[in-house]
Amino acid sequence: MDRRKFLTYMGCGCCNIMIASCGTTPITDRRQLKLIPEAKLNAQASQIYEKVKKNEKLITNSNELRQIKDIGKKMQDSISEYFYQTNQNDPTLNFDWEYILIDNKKVKNAWCMPGGKIAVYTGMLEVTKNNNGLAAVMGHEIAHAVAKHSVERASRNVVINVATQITDVLTGGKLSTVNRTTGMNTVGLLTQIGIFNPFNRKQESEADYLGLIFSSLSGYDIRETPLLWKRMKEANKGKKIPEFMSTHPSADNRIKKINEWIYEVMIKYPPNTLG
Repeated sequence: MDRRKFLTYMGCGCCNIMIASCGTTPITDRRQLKLIPEAKLNAQASQIYEKVKKNEKLITNSNELRQIKDIGKKMQDSISEYFYQTNQNDPTLNFDWEYILIDNKKVKNAWCMPGGKIAVYTGMLEVTKNNNGLAAVMGHEIAHAVAKHSVERASRNVVINVATQITDVLTGGKLSTVNRTTGMNTVGLLTQIGIFNPFNRKQESEADYLGLIFSSLSGYDIRETPLLWKRMKEANKGKKIPEFMSTHPSADNRIKKINEWIYEVMIKYPPNTLG
């Protein structure tokens, strides 16, 4: 098969797959590419989560863990209730929610895996300070899972890998030659800076916005959120990297956006009444 036919067949095939696999993010209605089955990622995330539980030192009985679980339960119920009240499909319907507290004060972080598997590090509690601050962090992390960002990222990886292979074939292996000559994945680096990092920053901003909504729906004071990120900025002082090299927005840009959204969210998404 000549290169022109190869390009035609592969191009048409990829377009058909992408058209058939498009969706939208809940609430924001941003267009998404979803080539990877969500159930597959959820299953993989569950396995990794179990490994984390075995390998990390967990706090299994403390007021802080109960606080995390209480906030999580309020949030998961409020999210489901919102989609029920608005007559929309609940994106958390197949979630198997779980919460752990990892005893590591050096790590100021929290994360939520696909399917609702959440972890908070004790170092983060030094920054959150109170229930509203902790709800802001958990709302942001839960938003990543609700918006299916992992599915989206995995799908983008598939498309980029296929496109890179096609380009390498069409250029007679020139990309492979460049990588061998430079001793680095040149295409991968350019893709990381030019595509995935801006794309991930878009996801991070979306998670900030959705996180505000989920915290507000759950009855928490979202005016604490910009204060939380100011504290996080102080905690990370001296560790700042250029925004174009980062997967996250700069702290200043994040705080600015959140302040622009707060009162709109408070009006449009007040605490919902359960039951």
